[in-house]
Amino acid sequence: MSTETEEGHDDHHHHLPAVEDWPRGFGEASWWPFVTAMGGAGIYIGVALWIVADLVHPLAGPAVVAGSVGLFLTGIYGWLYHAFITKFWTRDTTEHGISSLRWGMIAFLGSELATFGAIFGYYFYFRAGSGEWTLPATTPDLVSSLILANTAILVASSFTLHWAHVAIRSDDRTNFLRGMGLTLLLGVVFLGGQALEYFEFIIHEGFTLSEGIYGSAFFGLTGLHGLHVMLGVVFLSIVFVRGLYGQYSAERHLSVSTASMYWHFVDVVWIFLVVVLYLGTGQA
Repeated sequence: MSTETEEGHDDHHHHLPAVEDWPRGFGEASWWPFVTAMGGAGIYIGVALWIVADLVHPLAGPAVVAGSVGLFLTGIYGWLYHAFITKFWTRDTTEHGISSLRWGMIAFLGSELATFGAIFGYYFYFRAGSGEWTLPATTPDLVSSLILANTAILVASSFTLHWAHVAIRSDDRTNFLRGMGLTLLLGVVFLGGQALEYFEFIIHEGFTLSEGIYGSAFFGLTGLHGLHVMLGVVFLSIVFVRGLYGQYSAERHLSVSTASMYWHFVDVVWIFLVVVLYLGTGQA
């Protein structure tokens, strides 16, 4: 009788399919990471279709992106809910498990560093090998108050996230939630600023993806970074909601640590991107 009560208590407020392995009968095997990966891959495919809109239906790219984002978010929800949220306080934690997850995030960031590094290397190669470097005639004023403000916002978000991380390690839940909420707000504002910048460049200045090597590099790298910021906002939102439901403590905050690692990485990439693409656009 007590076992049923405990099981019922553990499953309280949890709902399928995220709680159980999917499909059932495969033990610890889960398809949620596969669903998430399919959604992430679909976003890139949709962006590619968007770029070659002249060869396909104009709505094909946006439709694939929208569907892939939905699939990605569904996979993230199921994966993280099943892996980390259910039975949070009753699950045993070991140094080996914590170390494995932390190194898993480090390996993931290593793959992201390789991705950005390859694209930057491609850009430097063409810039150095194309003779006299010139910018497209439609290139707008890149170092504007908007980009400076947006950069300051993203850098500030790293400090607010660090504040939240330090707070939860001291069991200060109030400041942890304040710091997480403020970080999320700054991340969303940054994305809004980037969308505004794109609107100004494309609609008012006529500066688009097709404007030579620089146009491709600018929108390719800033767009890829924007996708990573969106992913970071999703990660931080999940952490924030879990915090609102009373999870995390000085002893249990691994998800906060790994989300912080990702967000700080995204911030550092942005600073490098601003130096190369915004400040470093003079004649070679």
